[in-house]
Amino acid sequence: MGAEPDSDAGTSAMTLSEEERRMVTLWAVACAGRALPLFEARAPSDTRPRDAIGAAREFGLGGKRTGQLRSLAWAAQAAAREVGDPVAAAAARAAACAAAAPYMHALANLHQAKHALGPAMYQAQAHELAAGDDPGVGDAEIRWAIEQASPAVREVVRRFPVRGAGRTRQSTFLHQLDAGLRR
Repeated sequence: MGAEPDSDAGTSAMTLSEEERRMVTLWAVACAGRALPLFEARAPSDTRPRDAIGAAREFGLGGKRTGQLRSLAWAAQAAAREVGDPVAAAAARAAACAAAAPYMHALANLHQAKHALGPAMYQAQAHELAAGDDPGVGDAEIRWAIEQASPAVREVVRRFPVRGAGRTRQSTFLHQLDAGLRR
């Protein structure tokens, strides 16, 4: 078996301040929030993704990283597994990733970069799936996410290794995000 596209070979430490985690989290919240209506349209009584996004927003605005925030991230991930709809699942995963963003480690590897980019990737996937697998919709969502990123988010992404293209649609999204945020 060959190396995976997000292999962590060559992992090194990097600096990552609490303020930078907050900025990445707020960007993640914006991305996940954009997909949330797609989840709620399919599972209106399930508040787990909304709760996860709300808790992540609270951290981004100065709150503490708590065990409850981590639990809400896991709950949104469970909602993704349980919903039985690919569009809603992708939207719930965006929420789970947003709530996990405050826990991103200060390691310069592609796995940690995926934590930062995951909310934007999943929200693009959710919109693309909702549009009948129209790649133009997913690409437009990636462009939107790139446009929303603050200079601080872009600086954090630049500290990670450059991501290659990969073979899956998710890998393509991650590559587009990585390249766009480095500009």
